[in-house]
Amino acid sequence: MSGIKPPFTAETALQKVKVAQRLWNTRDPARVAQAYTPDTIWRNRDQFMTGTAEVTRFLEKKWEKENGYRLRKELFAFTDNKIAVQFFYEWFEIKPDDVKQWYRCYGLEDWTFAEDGRMRKRQMSGNDVPITEEERWFKDDVADEDSVEISERHL
Repeated sequence: MSGIKPPFTAETALQKVKVAQRLWNTRDPARVAQAYTPDTIWRNRDQFMTGTAEVTRFLEKKWEKENGYRLRKELFAFTDNKIAVQFFYEWFEIKPDDVKQWYRCYGLEDWTFAEDGRMRKRQMSGNDVPITEEERWFKDDVADEDSVEISERHL
């Protein structure tokens, strides 16, 4: 993600968002953490962390819980070294009665970048909504998250 550096244009901001989307969809915490500065500052919902070691641990726990994780990010706004995105991702957990419960997370992130293109600050606000198998957008036969039509209604 560091190959695209600020100041951003509409084209490079969109590229940065899609690179981040593809990176996060690898669900590889160590690889994802490389896109952030060593002293990166994160707020993820109600959790706060600093540095790539804390980010890596957070992502390991996240993807242990969030099975079947698939993410889409959309460019919302940008300035010279900042990008705002809206995102949607789906995941499931196995409930105690062995039922698979799907969720969709809706949210917004704001990102601030260092001169080298790595992310220096990330703030995320999101809400998980239980969904049924039929309501899923990113089903197994969807090859590309960007091909899914997302309406304003969302469900």
